[in-house]
Amino acid sequence: MLDGRVAIVTGAGRGIGRAIAEQFAHEGAHVLVASRTRSTVDEVVQTIQRSGGSGLGAVVDVGEKDQIAAMVERAVEGFGGVDILVNNAQSFGTRENPAVSSPQTAVEDVSEAEWDWTFETGVRATLRAMQAAFPYLKASGNGRVINFGSRRGVMCNPDSVAYNANKEAVRALSRTAANAWGQYGICVNVINPVIETDAARAVWADAPERRDLVEQMIPLRRWGQPLDCARVAVFLAGPDSSYLTGMTLMVEGGLTSLP
Repeated sequence: MLDGRVAIVTGAGRGIGRAIAEQFAHEGAHVLVASRTRSTVDEVVQTIQRSGGSGLGAVVDVGEKDQIAAMVERAVEGFGGVDILVNNAQSFGTRENPAVSSPQTAVEDVSEAEWDWTFETGVRATLRAMQAAFPYLKASGNGRVINFGSRRGVMCNPDSVAYNANKEAVRALSRTAANAWGQYGICVNVINPVIETDAARAVWADAPERRDLVEQMIPLRRWGQPLDCARVAVFLAGPDSSYLTGMTLMVEGGLTSLP
């Protein structure tokens, strides 16, 4: 489905990003695996290559503008262009004190440091990657951008205002780019996942019963796994989604769309 296409996947060292990178490679894409940690980047690239796929690695902190530009250039130098951009990476906490998941912070207590770092590594990093990749996506003639929102932004969880606002900003950015870039054949869509990841596990680490409580709220009665999200990403990156843009796909077992 993705034979010969060049894809960049950020946050690809684990979880959803890793599953997407591996599935893209399985479908024939050349994949640039981008993440902050060298060991996980190397592990994913080796997994792809052992399976007969095509992968390169890039150690990237999306909170650093120059590293985002270098990431795109590495894909171009290694594979000749960029056809698909997946902006999955997101950091939590603050630059000085990073966290595994979004801190539980009341609206009246959120700090500028938390707000700034959430936006720096979220919507601002997403925009920077899109801008850096744009000339190549345009040249592709059928470029694809897949960004990540969140159910929290839709439902407005009261204890994660920075994350909520950031993720809704990603959705607005994505719809705007879909409108602006459609003339170049570039489709821009968003995935809002409810997936069992390390960040999700961190939320219920001190109260494991929360996992089961949420699971019973999901109409399908199971937590989604990274592969569930990755297969949707394959669809959005491939030819079957060529008339779909500016959309948010709720990969969440009905939790948001079937209250």
